Amino acid sequence: MPTTVTAYAAPSAAAPLVKTTIERRDVGAHDVLIDIKYAGVCHSDIHTVRGEWGPREFPLAPGHEIVGIVAEVGPEVTKYKVGDRVGVGCMVNSCGECANCKAGEEQYCAKGMTETYGSVDRDGSITQGGYSTQVVVIEDFVLAIPDGLELDVAAPLLCAGITTYSPLHHWGAGPGKKVAIVGLGGLGHMAVKIAHALGAEVTVLSQTLSKKDAGIALGADHFYATSDPETFAALAGQFDLILNTVSAVIDINAYLSLLALDGALVSVGAPAEPLAVNAFSLIGGRRTFAGSLIGGIRETQEMLNFCAEHKLGSEIELISADQINEAYERVLKSDVRYRFVIDGATIA
Repeated sequence: MPTTVTAYAAPSAAAPLVKTTIERRDVGAHDVLIDIKYAGVCHSDIHTVRGEWGPREFPLAPGHEIVGIVAEVGPEVTKYKVGDRVGVGCMVNSCGECANCKAGEEQYCAKGMTETYGSVDRDGSITQGGYSTQVVVIEDFVLAIPDGLELDVAAPLLCAGITTYSPLHHWGAGPGKKVAIVGLGGLGHMAVKIAHALGAEVTVLSQTLSKKDAGIALGADHFYATSDPETFAALAGQFDLILNTVSAVIDINAYLSLLALDGALVSVGAPAEPLAVNAFSLIGGRRTFAGSLIGGIRETQEMLNFCAEHKLGSEIELISADQINEAYERVLKSDVRYRFVIDGATIA
């Protein structure tokens, strides 16, 4: 019989999250039962439960930045044992058979990955996320949290960390490369840390200079205000890679003008509205406008190991479960430095 656990879930797209119960499936042969210790709050949680990325079934418990301790394993599990420190990110399954899955890029599964919440699971139920006391996940989609990372600061790495690491890694951020990070929020602050650790020359492009000292402290070499028109003139043709981390509409053509020959502007932020691109913004410098979606399980584990090696935890504000709705409003106001993390002990 499925197990009932306590969770915080949205009853509808127009309602605040409330304390409730959800069901978790029995631990199957290849499943891992995790006692959730911390769950990060991602901007995409807000988009999803408020119906901004399309309709969802309710009630829905969000949360895809999950860390905890293994409480039980199925009889055929080989990768984990009770007591292990583990994490779960944005996906909990994929077909495992398509070319993308076989290449270790499960996030691009041709049949569609199973998202940690709001997706149809193997048994036909709707997946429920990490704003809960426990979760059951097939072992192939569970990550090991290295000893060098504290669990609370590791939680946002399961989304914010891999969402920024993957494109920085794919597009070759490293020594001799000039990388710009648009936005210094939950994603942006990890992008700065990771790009700096990879050896790139890092510039932050933020609306104002209000976070300049913080950006430099995180590892940025330069910091510019995009509200100043002179910024775009001064930085024209400068960057090999620009990583756009904001989930708001920006003037993509203006940012494309900052790319050097063969440079790439990669969006990981996902605004609900379309972004207009002028073809001449691309043609003039053989520039690329691309997107990137998290990373596969193999790359996510690589990211966690990299962050442990370089001591790159997320900058967090720990909250109790009864502060989730307040945290959502603060995220929308950019009033967090830089990621809210829910203390799992307060959910029960």
